Amino acid sequence: MALTESTMVKLGSDAPYFNLPDTKGNNISLNNFKSETLVVIFTCNHCPYAKAVEDRLISLGNNYKGKADFVLISSNDVANYPDDSPAKMAEKHKSKGYPFPYLFDETQDVAKAYNAVCTPDIFLYNKDRKLEYRGRLDDNWQQPHNVTREDLKMAIDAVLGGNKIKFNQIPSMGCNIKWK
Repeated sequence: MALTESTMVKLGSDAPYFNLPDTKGNNISLNNFKSETLVVIFTCNHCPYAKAVEDRLISLGNNYKGKADFVLISSNDVANYPDDSPAKMAEKHKSKGYPFPYLFDETQDVAKAYNAVCTPDIFLYNKDRKLEYRGRLDDNWQQPHNVTREDLKMAIDAVLGGNKIKFNQIPSMGCNIKWK
């Protein structure tokens, strides 16, 4: 596991197009999401950082249902990391009750288009699919009970309210994406 920080893509960037299979065998594209905001999260099954924030992401997805769309994308090399295979992704999607799709980026082209480098790597887009936020979920990935600042939630609320994000955006960090 190599600790990696997100690259902090330029704000205002367009959301790159994707069309990827989900855990049920359906293809989901960027165009399937119609909410005012879209949260794209690059993640995987095995990373301890991704696992640590998973329940909080599920809670956010449930709390913002109908207001913000969420999508998880796994881009890891499954030949060397079989826990991240589509079959294992489907098991996790079902067992955790994800309220959002979990997509598989087999070619890793989507991760590269987004400049995603770690799991989790989080991107928030507005209704025009322009990047408004990229960074961490909150200020304590290891201990949810000690979180004092929910960065992603604050960013979603700002964008939904038509406001600019006025706080310092701090990179996400996690395991590096497992490139082929």
